[in-house]
Amino acid sequence: MKCCILFASPRKQGNTAALLSPFCDEMKSLGWEIETLDLFSMKLEPCLACRSCQVDHSIFGCPQPDDMQQVFDAVLNCDLIVFATPIYSWYCTPPMKAVLDRLVYGMNKFYGDVKGPSLWSGKTVALITTCGYRPEKGADLFVEGLRRYCKHSQLKYFGMLAERHLGYDVPFMDENKEKNARRFAHDITEYMSNPQ
Repeated sequence: MKCCILFASPRKQGNTAALLSPFCDEMKSLGWEIETLDLFSMKLEPCLACRSCQVDHSIFGCPQPDDMQQVFDAVLNCDLIVFATPIYSWYCTPPMKAVLDRLVYGMNKFYGDVKGPSLWSGKTVALITTCGYRPEKGADLFVEGLRRYCKHSQLKYFGMLAERHLGYDVPFMDENKEKNARRFAHDITEYMSNPQ
């Protein structure tokens, strides 16, 4: 099975990357093929709402000359999409938001003169986040937004792994966070191996 991780932290060695490390190790040990896209290293423009992507229902169809086609291709060719982002101001980082906006139009051909299909219907989505508040107060708005996003796009929302950072003078990773990350990988694999 293929997993596409959309990594949206400006810090390549930050908390979100640290949480992803044991998760990815465990996923690979379980037989997953992983492709990680570092969104902060890519040129990703915001959606212009031009609806050019709605003309041809078989392609991404966005005319902007940036790296979004690479994201589209990776997402379309995977079984599992993992959105990995720190939470800033109760939501995801700017490149993740740009990707979410571009994908909801480019993947969902719902907005043209003729309503088309969802090109990624049925794919599974998981969320890995880090935040400074307790997850139920720090990541809750993003989770609710992503749940609605998945329902609208005909995606299967699996769930979230969220870990809190207690302060800049406190080490982020510990044994418990590592165990949670590895368990999350096992839970996803079990879920996808036994479809509901």
